[in-house]
Amino acid sequence: MFWRGVLGYLPVNIVQGLVGLATIVTFTRLLQPSQFGDYALGFSVMSLLHTAVFTWNEAAMARFWVGEADRGKGGDHAATVYRTWMAMLVVLPLALAAALLVPMTPSLKLAVVCGVLAVLPRTFAKLAQERRRAAGEVAGAAMIDIVQTLGAFLVGAVLAFAGLGGAAPLIGFGVAAAICMTWTFGSEIRLSRTGRFEAPRARSYVGYGLPVALSLILALALSTTDRFLLAAFLDEAAVGLYHAGYSLANRTLDVLFIWLGAAGGPALIAALERGGERDLVPAAREQASVMLLLCVPAAAGLALVAQPLSAVMVGPELAAGAAHVTPWIAASGLLAGLTTYYFHQAFTLGQRTRMLLAAMAIPAVANLALNLVLIPRFGLDGALWATLASYALGLAASMGLGARTLKLPVPWRALAETLAATALMALAVIQVPAFGGWLELFAKSALGAAVFGVVAFSLDAGGLRSRGLDALRTLRARAA
Repeated sequence: MFWRGVLGYLPVNIVQGLVGLATIVTFTRLLQPSQFGDYALGFSVMSLLHTAVFTWNEAAMARFWVGEADRGKGGDHAATVYRTWMAMLVVLPLALAAALLVPMTPSLKLAVVCGVLAVLPRTFAKLAQERRRAAGEVAGAAMIDIVQTLGAFLVGAVLAFAGLGGAAPLIGFGVAAAICMTWTFGSEIRLSRTGRFEAPRARSYVGYGLPVALSLILALALSTTDRFLLAAFLDEAAVGLYHAGYSLANRTLDVLFIWLGAAGGPALIAALERGGERDLVPAAREQASVMLLLCVPAAAGLALVAQPLSAVMVGPELAAGAAHVTPWIAASGLLAGLTTYYFHQAFTLGQRTRMLLAAMAIPAVANLALNLVLIPRFGLDGALWATLASYALGLAASMGLGARTLKLPVPWRALAETLAATALMALAVIQVPAFGGWLELFAKSALGAAVFGVVAFSLDAGGLRSRGLDALRTLRARAA
């Protein structure tokens, strides 16, 4: 199931990667630094509202679908989830009223209001996607991702060109999600009508999902607190500069982690539900090895090419600052991805989500404290140091607490092999002169990929060479 998901979600992540880079190229040029800051703050509000109100229900949809569907209770499960979603929509008018009443600059207010309005279609599309993903309907889940990613970018770019400022990308998110909601609404509601709402089931979902939502709120606070504090202590232009570098590094790594997580999460749930820990441990070790083999060199590569990448991808007003931010966020993004998409699985698989809340509270509180101390003294650098330290602390907390819930294996050999290949890659890349532009970016990227690939193949890092050869032999036998 894992490899089927990896292959099935590959087109999605190619689209997400390309659109993610195009988004940075486009919006850092179409938007002024202060407008890009409005967009970053509006996006943060949208994400916090979505997570605070709706994510626990989405987590319940994903975690319990396989078990309930196998027992013939999929209709009751869907009915409970969707009718609970409808009841929660009452929060959105209140949030909209608050956004209109809070004193802000007109451009920031418009961005925040558009972000709030986008929440409704986004959360329904997320529920539909989580059900398809949990059911192994890779094509349907992938299509929702592609439509939202491409649609949000295209609509947002047109509106930004038309002069709507920081609100333009947020309107794009809402329009693309509305398309997905229109497309999936009929089938999802028909499914929910085959079952009935069950209050005890809803209460159990709250008990499971609420700590997940609270932990994700803390994760968002961990990733967005620095923006609000930079705006408070400095200005929106500083937020725009920080967000440009943050997006360049973190979005690139996010594409990899989301890809592997989309395939890996449902596979681990299915392995545990159908085979217990006997099937879970080898599946988890395989996923962790693949994650390390892809994401560690990606993070190192981003740091190594930060200067030419920023010069090529980011608008001239933000490029120098983005180049400074990128290496720090690449390291932070690697730690965050390993924590969220691997070690946090222990809490959801073991259904001890309160421990997940504790694991996230530690780095979130540390991040707030460090930012309050470091940003007034060191400005942008203080935010970068606080972010890296907080994510390192979060990884350690999740490993320790997760082992008390459901111990997931750490593939130490794969980690050592990956680090060795990454170190040799870095030694090769730093020998390339800094002659700037596309040529430097291509030369360093190509050399780094070639060196890492040769070393990793020679070491059989993560056992991927062996598995690849086995798969090739199987395909040849089937063809024969």
